Amino acid sequence: MSISCIIPAYNEAGRIAHVLRVALAHPDITEVIVVDDGSTDGTPEIALATAAGHPVFQLIRQPQNGGKSRAIAAGIKAATGRHLLFLDSDLVGVGQTDLSDLIAPVLEGESDVALSLRRNAPRLWHWIGLDYISGERIMPRALLAEHTDRIANLRSFGLEVFLNRLWIAEGMTVTVVHWPSVDSPLKAQKYGLWAGILADICMLSDMFRTVSPATALRQILALRGMRVPQ
Repeated sequence: MSISCIIPAYNEAGRIAHVLRVALAHPDITEVIVVDDGSTDGTPEIALATAAGHPVFQLIRQPQNGGKSRAIAAGIKAATGRHLLFLDSDLVGVGQTDLSDLIAPVLEGESDVALSLRRNAPRLWHWIGLDYISGERIMPRALLAEHTDRIANLRSFGLEVFLNRLWIAEGMTVTVVHWPSVDSPLKAQKYGLWAGILADICMLSDMFRTVSPATALRQILALRGMRVPQ
């Protein structure tokens, strides 16, 4: 099974090198694509330096910041793997074992798709056993091939709930993979308190303009029912 790993990045100069090294070194990943979304802090230069000499690496530079959905769409269009692995570029503590655990259920045919449940995901997500807006996912490329233009035109943070919609429509089996040592920095940590609060509000706004709160709840219930027993 060929796997293209797509890492969208915007101003992640301080974090992307670690995530990129882990992806490049993983034996099951056949292609790594970083999509720089108009960064102004040297993120693409760090990605190039980190991946120097790796034949499976590709850097796509977006001319201006267009949001995560547009960056992912550009990565999908460039990908050649049979499966797509999405990784956020700011993950802290992610390692080879975490990627293996996420890939294995799909690689071994135990489920159609898989997504992560990080250590610092909201307690509610741990309680229900599912992070329905997780950015770390693996799925067949064929599922998304006809939707790249639609994805590119989604609001920046409407991607995950759109993917949920596709998974549910296709009746895909889902493995939720616990990542007990992996964190995603809170926006307040990255941008400062008030800027972080504003970023969280914008994220929720994007999500609920893509699907209604009631639809999001139905997605959670549906995905829970699609989980493969572990």
